[in-house]
Amino acid sequence: MKPVAIAGLVLIVLGIAALAYQGITYRSRETVIDIGPIHATAERERTVPLPPIVGGVAVLAGVALVIAGSRR
Repeated sequence: MKPVAIAGLVLIVLGIAALAYQGITYRSRETVIDIGPIHATAERERTVPLPPIVGGVAVLAGVALVIAGSRR
């Protein structure tokens, strides 16, 4: 399989995943209180939203790359 077609398949898979999950969630630790020897941390969950257009564009670009890779 040609590298262009492989890149297209990867883009299609990532685009479908972006459409399915619609965001990336991660956890981070933040220092809430730092007074001398006393330290308090909190674990916060944050979400980076992915608009559906990003997934759609990735799928379309992947399809275009697969077609371009098969024509050569």
